[in-house]
Amino acid sequence: MKYTNSNSRLFLILFSVILQFSIGWQTPLASQTICVDSALQNNEVLVAAHRCSWRTAPENSIQALKDCIEMGVDIAEIDLKLTKDNQLINMHDKTIDRTTNGKGKPQDYTLEEVKKFRLKAATGHPTRHAIPTFEEMLLVAKDKILVNIDKGYPYFEQAMGIVRRLNMTQQVIFNVENDLPYDSLVIIHGKIDSLLYLMVVVDPSNPNTDAIIKSYKSHKRTIIQTVFATDTVRILPRIPEIRKTNPVWFNALWPEHNAGHDDDIAVEEKKPDETWGWLIKKGANIIQTDRPKELVRYIENRKYHD
Repeated sequence: MKYTNSNSRLFLILFSVILQFSIGWQTPLASQTICVDSALQNNEVLVAAHRCSWRTAPENSIQALKDCIEMGVDIAEIDLKLTKDNQLINMHDKTIDRTTNGKGKPQDYTLEEVKKFRLKAATGHPTRHAIPTFEEMLLVAKDKILVNIDKGYPYFEQAMGIVRRLNMTQQVIFNVENDLPYDSLVIIHGKIDSLLYLMVVVDPSNPNTDAIIKSYKSHKRTIIQTVFATDTVRILPRIPEIRKTNPVWFNALWPEHNAGHDDDIAVEEKKPDETWGWLIKKGANIIQTDRPKELVRYIENRKYHD
């Protein structure tokens, strides 16, 4: 075939379009590097934002998640509930009364009905923000921030179906029932995806705590979370040993979670070393906080995170 000038121009246009598409296809693949494994390497201390950034936007909202990403938070903690038509939404409480301008239980409404309510800010005033679905939250988080599913275990199978469909298994930490041994989890759900990070919350006063932690050795990607009202609990001296096989998650939220080494003292009394620093010295790989912006800054300033 003899090529004319118009043929050449058409060829160049087509080549340019194909090149742009190929670049576009490669970019998401190149950006899909965020995963729990890589975040936990090098003994860095990770920041988990409790119910996302609820001081800057309604808890469990899309905007609160975006704010976490903007702040440089490592993990956004979220909660799940189910609507009347079996749609997973982000919601902490058993009712929507506290966090929205509606009343009742999530399962009293279809997703279409739920979407008509407005989320409340921490001040109690309604905002323009709607209740997001679990999938909407994951799509915002994808390749940007890790996601911890806290109050969501009753919907484990359904939630994991969405996680797998979005190819986000390695970006998720899924809390199981408190003090639930791993063999019981397998009996309930069958084989657990080896790439999924589980988190079990153990009660230091439970005499079976050691056995529960040991049961998760067969699932290598397991995080151990514990809360403690005093610094004399038996589990604290064992944290260095636990860390040899499992990352450890501490909470800075309220004094009864951390023997009085909490967020408010860190920020309001300007004692971050005595609080967040204390938790780090005790062996925290991850700290969950209600003060994500300040904790991120502290972690960076103390070189606990690149």
